[in-house]
Amino acid sequence: MVRIKKMAAILLAAGLALSAAACGKGQQDSAAQEGNAAGYKDDVAVADIQAAVAQKLGDNYWPDMDVPAELLEDTYGIKEEMYEEILAQTPMISANVDTLVIVKAKEGSEKQVEDALLAYKEYNTTQALQYPMNLGKVQAAQVAVYGRYVCFVQLGAETPESDEDGDGAAIKHCEQENAKALEAIEEILTK
Repeated sequence: MVRIKKMAAILLAAGLALSAAACGKGQQDSAAQEGNAAGYKDDVAVADIQAAVAQKLGDNYWPDMDVPAELLEDTYGIKEEMYEEILAQTPMISANVDTLVIVKAKEGSEKQVEDALLAYKEYNTTQALQYPMNLGKVQAAQVAVYGRYVCFVQLGAETPESDEDGDGAAIKHCEQENAKALEAIEEILTK
């Protein structure tokens, strides 16, 4: 009986994650269009954006290693011809999945970059094997567009342990950390 309940909870969580990803895509597409109309700056260095996120999160910012340029396409699907500047960071300890990717897309490539990061997010939530401690982070990951800047945030640092609610507390915690990161990004990019 306990195994059936656990399996049902896992299937429900997976279904909710897929539903959220499908619903979120339409919202993100419209957010990208609104972002271009909202008048975001397009002259901010991605390193300055990362610094703002790290400052906002303090000790809860775990990515401390730059992803080498040769891995960007293989890992995130982002080709060199799609961007002017990029910064991708993950923790040096590979058991943690905290990730920040900030892309200043070439003009007209914003949608391609967004699609690549959404595909990466989808792969992580549906196909990649994850340590149980990382499930909340992966499910709470977000892609956001601010004019020509496309960002992937999968943050959360130390997450609450799963309980009878499943990963709900961890997901909520990671959503809050991602919201702080996106707030810092929006603040530095808003004219």
